[in-house]
Amino acid sequence: MNRKNMNGLSLILVGLILFLTTACTESSRETPRVIEDFNYDWKFNLGELENAQKNEFDDSGWETLRLPHDWSIENGYTQEASAASTGFVQGGIGWYRKSFNLSEADKGKVISVVFDGVYNNSSVWINGHFLGTRPYGYSTFSYNLTDHLNYDTPNIIAVKVDRKAYADSRWYTGSGIYRKVQLVKTNPLHVAQWGVQITTPEVSESRATVHIKTILENAGETSDDNLKLQLSIVDKTNALVAQKLINVSGINEETSADILIENPQLWHLDSPNLYTLKVNVLQNENIIDHVSEVFGIRSFEFDANKGFFLNEKNVKIKGVNLHHDAGTVGAAVPKAIWEYRLDQLKSIGVNAIRMAHNPHAVELMEVCDEKGILVMAEAFDEWFNPKGKSKAYLGDNAAKGEIARSYPESFNEWAERDLKDLIRRDFNHPSVIMWSIGNEIEWTFPHYSQTFAEVNKESSEQGYELVPDYNPEKIARILKDFHEGEEPLAKMAAQLVRWTKEVDTTRAVTCGSVLPSVGLVTGYGKVVDVFGFNYRATEYDVAHKAYPDLKILGSENWGAYSEWKAVKDRDFIPGIFVWTGFAYLGEAGPWPRKGLNISFFDFVGFKTPRGHFYECLWKETPKIYMVTTPADASEFSFTEREGWKFDMQYTAPPVWKMLRKWEWYNVYPKWKYNDNDPIVVQTYTNCEEAELFLNGSSLGKQKLSDFSEADNIIKWLVPYKAGELKVIGYNKGEKVDEYTLNTTENKVAKIELESNKDTLSADDYDALVVTAKLFDENGNLLTDLDKDITFNLSDNCKNLGVDNGWEYNVQPHKTNTVTSHNGKAIVIVQSTKEAGTIEVSASSSGVSSEALKIEVK
Repeated sequence: MNRKNMNGLSLILVGLILFLTTACTESSRETPRVIEDFNYDWKFNLGELENAQKNEFDDSGWETLRLPHDWSIENGYTQEASAASTGFVQGGIGWYRKSFNLSEADKGKVISVVFDGVYNNSSVWINGHFLGTRPYGYSTFSYNLTDHLNYDTPNIIAVKVDRKAYADSRWYTGSGIYRKVQLVKTNPLHVAQWGVQITTPEVSESRATVHIKTILENAGETSDDNLKLQLSIVDKTNALVAQKLINVSGINEETSADILIENPQLWHLDSPNLYTLKVNVLQNENIIDHVSEVFGIRSFEFDANKGFFLNEKNVKIKGVNLHHDAGTVGAAVPKAIWEYRLDQLKSIGVNAIRMAHNPHAVELMEVCDEKGILVMAEAFDEWFNPKGKSKAYLGDNAAKGEIARSYPESFNEWAERDLKDLIRRDFNHPSVIMWSIGNEIEWTFPHYSQTFAEVNKESSEQGYELVPDYNPEKIARILKDFHEGEEPLAKMAAQLVRWTKEVDTTRAVTCGSVLPSVGLVTGYGKVVDVFGFNYRATEYDVAHKAYPDLKILGSENWGAYSEWKAVKDRDFIPGIFVWTGFAYLGEAGPWPRKGLNISFFDFVGFKTPRGHFYECLWKETPKIYMVTTPADASEFSFTEREGWKFDMQYTAPPVWKMLRKWEWYNVYPKWKYNDNDPIVVQTYTNCEEAELFLNGSSLGKQKLSDFSEADNIIKWLVPYKAGELKVIGYNKGEKVDEYTLNTTENKVAKIELESNKDTLSADDYDALVVTAKLFDENGNLLTDLDKDITFNLSDNCKNLGVDNGWEYNVQPHKTNTVTSHNGKAIVIVQSTKEAGTIEVSASSSGVSSEALKIEVK
């Protein structure tokens, strides 16, 4: 009998045995593991209180709500909260309480509560018994409640969230229990939390080995004799792929098994195939615990000369950085909104996300798995030295250090646990290819910047344009002038790498370095597997020459053409992570600038000019897009405009000065100026040629290749005349795309509604985004007319918030009226548990839209 037939017979026999085992046990036992949604019926109070952790405390006057909950975004923006880093929202002390009942059937169970994220400095009590604290607001954590529970009277769980230091971060964090909570009931002998780890050490298109490690724990006095693990792998259709029955090695010990899968469906960017491992713990033929883990089969590696490989295919990482808020809803983000956002990112060619600069939500990690997005999972922005909070961040509160106290005060005590918990929690996500231990930590150790400045003081260039000296002997000699003895940053980095490897040896460890030339001499850059360069694309060549075996990555990059060109032209750079994919709250100011829209998509998901530009770089689908800028704008200097002629050539110089690196230059999606104003028309395209027309007359055809060594933007200088401005893109002389801007009227004539999906699930969590667009009587989008839009929703749904995507919009989100920006605004609609039809309409300036109907199933 050949091997293939033997494997088939073995699978049948094992399947028969397991079927009989499952049949007899499931008929005689209750569900061995129950995971309850613990988000409902919490009481909340904002403000310091005495004894609120005690069962007898009267919370009848508190607000009743469902988690996740972010009180900062719900309370809105205020100029009084003058910390720009927070997005102009305040913190405070928040109390949560929940009453719940247990039954006699729950006796003998181990009952735990799992918090996916509480920001921050949380303290938890059950029935007045103190369970513990967790300083880091991004970590998932749990408590065993079993010893303090009541089975004949209600139980009270209380959570205190201390956000008095509300300016502890450089960006918006949110406040409260902003991620989901679950109540988990198991038998005393059960799979440990995050106790199943899955790797795929051998992968090809013909076969793959799935390696499974399982750890059991015994929280009682239950016998641990006669234990087996029943391992079943099913595909996305729930069809059985493979099974195995193995003996358990011991309690609190790893039990390992290898399962061979023939002709596996690999997890790839364009086909993110997923499998589910079902683990049954058997004792004397009874199922005493059951867990399921989703995973993918893939291989990957970084090469110092050839870049990144996924399933043995070379892939350029087209990544973005992403903070954990989602604008309108703050940090309490439904999974459906992450799905919407990642669909937007994928639509322009994004294939990777750096989770800046902290552990992100489980739901976002799941969406990355499901949609084929690579992930750099990052643990920390700060270690034991805090990053300075200047007046730019804290405003008039700069001197009040108490509001800026932050995680570095807890780092030495909690870093190992927070890092390892991140890795254990996210271990089985196939999207994760790197663990990052920190971001720009060098700024908190002055001898790094001092050494860098002294080494390169003779250079004619300074700042980020500088190509620094990489001579290790020179750097080491000068470093001694500023620091002697053991180097603390490199020492801590080595410790973080060791802790990471204690949990996971299958993925690369990286970091975001802002002074890599110094870090490579101190040892910082050598303890990680891949050295991330933040805003240091000018150093790729000199670093590669000095350290040819070093694996380099663009870990944080400007969204400029030069940044992508530097990667595209170099095989040894695997890719970049542009700052940022979506606009984010905080790190901005002054009032009312609540956040930074320096991204590919704004706060609500409208594509920015930078997003259109990068779509042309990262996608092959023919595209042409157009924006305009007055020629006297600050982006253009007089000398660079010198010699421009207003003749029928309508051509502009190929380059102008872009004053900022993080921010895109000022452009406008409109054709509406004063007669004969000189306007620079800019075309973003991946087409070979573009031809511009004004009111039907051609203003000339230009080749993209003539601009590809500069900024990759085709430009015309056009004296303004009202009417239609159209640009047509050509490949091989054939028209493949076009884009039009028209002069608009200053009056709303029509409102159109559209949503990102047609149906919702009646699960009380699913959500979608409805966009309202304002048009004039000629059907032109009113991009230069801001008008209030009021959304009207039927009673069988929830309004999670309205917004217009503008970084200066500080109107409240928890309402149904918002002012449009660039002719658009959105409302986020969430389902209830009621099936049926939702209706959404909008009105503005006396004009109403037709009702948009959404089916809820």
